[in-house]
Amino acid sequence: MISKLKKWLLSLGPGIITAALVFGPSKMTITSKLGADYGYSLLWIVVVAIFFMTIFTVMAARIGVASEQSLLGTIRQKWGDVAAVAIGLGIFFVTTSFQAGNSIGVGISVAEATGTSPVLWVILFNLVGIGLLFFRAFYKVLEKLMIFLVALMLFAFVTTLFFAKPSITGIAAGLIPELPEGSTGLVIAFFASCFSIVGAFYQSYLVQERIKVNPEIKEKKSHSITGIVILGLMSAIVMICAAAVLNTKGIKVNTASDMARALEPLFGSAASIFFLVGLFGASFSSLVGNATVGGALLGDAFGKGSQLNSTAVKLLIALVMVFGAVIAIKFGKLPLELIVFAQSVTIFLVPFIGIAMYAISNDPKIMGKHVNSLSTKIFGAIGLLILIFLALSNIKELFFK
Repeated sequence: MISKLKKWLLSLGPGIITAALVFGPSKMTITSKLGADYGYSLLWIVVVAIFFMTIFTVMAARIGVASEQSLLGTIRQKWGDVAAVAIGLGIFFVTTSFQAGNSIGVGISVAEATGTSPVLWVILFNLVGIGLLFFRAFYKVLEKLMIFLVALMLFAFVTTLFFAKPSITGIAAGLIPELPEGSTGLVIAFFASCFSIVGAFYQSYLVQERIKVNPEIKEKKSHSITGIVILGLMSAIVMICAAAVLNTKGIKVNTASDMARALEPLFGSAASIFFLVGLFGASFSSLVGNATVGGALLGDAFGKGSQLNSTAVKLLIALVMVFGAVIAIKFGKLPLELIVFAQSVTIFLVPFIGIAMYAISNDPKIMGKHVNSLSTKIFGAIGLLILIFLALSNIKELFFK
């Protein structure tokens, strides 16, 4: 019985890791702002984003099972070196954008708790993150601590739901699609961060790594879906809490402490500290994890492999951290606004990455029996069309408004 439970938990690993990578300070900020500004009215976008995230995460997992080489290796084989490098660079820029949000999250979580400048903390914890690249055993211990802190905060949000007494009719109404005036920018940012093509892309690598370590565990669709469903529940819970507590009081989210007030029904005056500790956990774990994705995949794109024991890969991971920190410090005067902006900018690049993954998963020569089903082809195409539409909408929002 214990052996079966252990196998099941190990099989869930890739999906859970993908969810943890996606649910960082950016997601927490955007969902809090959505709930605070628009109440329950945009809950439907969580359902839509998670649905398409599931489609592409399962798609990537099947690619990982079907091919013995990496996804970028398959792209190189199918379209050549230029295509692999272009996709790798696209992923690098997307993760760098996310990294700015992670650096800001780390900086403001400590800065607001101590009344100091976030710049010092951004620099310090990025240096710690780079240092951890050379002490992997220590990072495993630290990773468990960070997961515990995030889990503790999410437990707090779930518990707060019962104290905040959210409107059941409001939640039900929020599942009916509508787009409140002025919400377009936040909606685009949410889709870019929640329907994370890069997170789905990396799932193929995680599945292949899990197969190497535990080949006796057969990959099933449910293994990937579980983590993404958890991601959706986390997003919905944060948004509902913000709607029930912040929106009803007319509180706008401009600082991390504003987000913390969503926990006041449960923690009172201690809500701010409790939230900032959790925000730090989410930010720092994502800081290292997200940089690892960007650096490892760029290394693979240049033919250096994606193994973390490679010096070249370590340097590229460090480069993601440095770029993210520089952006965070440069625009640190508007930290939460930068998080939203950084996420919305990634929407320009992800359609190209998604199209490459979609094309490979439709290729029977590569996929064999794991090739996309008709329903996956249809919903995958719809997901890509949504990303392209959002990219065009974002061009209008940013440059022609």
